Amino acid sequence: MKLGIVGLPNVGKSTLFNAITNAGAECANYPFCTIEPNVGTVAVPDARLDWLTELYHPKKTTPAVIEFVDIAGLVKGASQGEGLGNKFLSNIRGTEAIVHVVRCFDDENVIHVEGSTDPIRDIGIIDLELIMADLEMVERRIEKAKKASKGDKKFLREVEVFSALRENLNNGGSARSYQCEPDEMELIATSDLLSLKPVIYAANLDEATFGGDYASNAYYRQVQELADKEGAQVIPVCASLEEELSQMEGAEKEMFMEEMGIPESGLDRLIKASYTLLGLISFLTSGEDECRAWTITNGTKAPQAAGKIHSDFERGFIRAEVIAYDDMVACGSEKVAKEKGLMRSEGKEYVVKDGDIILFRFNV
Repeated sequence: MKLGIVGLPNVGKSTLFNAITNAGAECANYPFCTIEPNVGTVAVPDARLDWLTELYHPKKTTPAVIEFVDIAGLVKGASQGEGLGNKFLSNIRGTEAIVHVVRCFDDENVIHVEGSTDPIRDIGIIDLELIMADLEMVERRIEKAKKASKGDKKFLREVEVFSALRENLNNGGSARSYQCEPDEMELIATSDLLSLKPVIYAANLDEATFGGDYASNAYYRQVQELADKEGAQVIPVCASLEEELSQMEGAEKEMFMEEMGIPESGLDRLIKASYTLLGLISFLTSGEDECRAWTITNGTKAPQAAGKIHSDFERGFIRAEVIAYDDMVACGSEKVAKEKGLMRSEGKEYVVKDGDIILFRFNV
């Protein structure tokens, strides 16, 4: 899973990226400090994997991972190449979802590229640039389909669908918010549009607000109201505080979080929100060689889950031997779970559940 961290210059993108990835992306108080996209790979915290590691003491433990991409800030006119526009937009295309960092604090010492704090205006600027870039792609798709329809009339349907979408984009609506039939959206989804990507808003607060009642912050409420209309999630974060946390470990980190009244880090909240947003779950494999978490889409059947491990597992799938994680914990070992009949043999139609511990049987 790859998430793009976006936002206007100086809203806290690189600071947040540094905090959650410890990748050390350069950050400074001026626009375009991030020119090349910084990429950091983050292990997904999973207490279930930790428990299995304690049980098996494997040679290797491999968590699921998320890639965060810190993408250079953009300004008005990015879709026409202003600032680092075209480079910024192409970097977003490679991500599965967008973490949109929105500045929700006033600080005269941190320059705002637009001159003042206004989260709705800031969100609107980026949304418009994504929509403008999408309009170019949609225009090209329509022209290509028109030419193809001369030899095959089925492409006329494509012209019809993308022409209707073009009207929506011209009216300022994102592809994400476009209301249409499921089969039409399936067709639209083949075009890799920027404004079609799901969004999580990261409302960047100052320490004083974040440590108190952030819901009373007028800027935060504006972002929350907008997100509610879109059916999106808002994660309150304090990028500077997260950066401090990233330098701590163990008891020191726990004590600091307790003092600040922070139940979990911004990274943990972002990961949970990302999994929910993209409809993802994890299943587990365990043993003395390796304990590992595998990320799949919710609703994936056993053979396709096996294919995440190796294509041969899917091709030669025989069955999946499954123990629910809670059953494994209650029994204390795989042996006891088997004795109690809690290891199930599942076939090709089995839909894998979050936290399933699976051994795949296959023959190629």
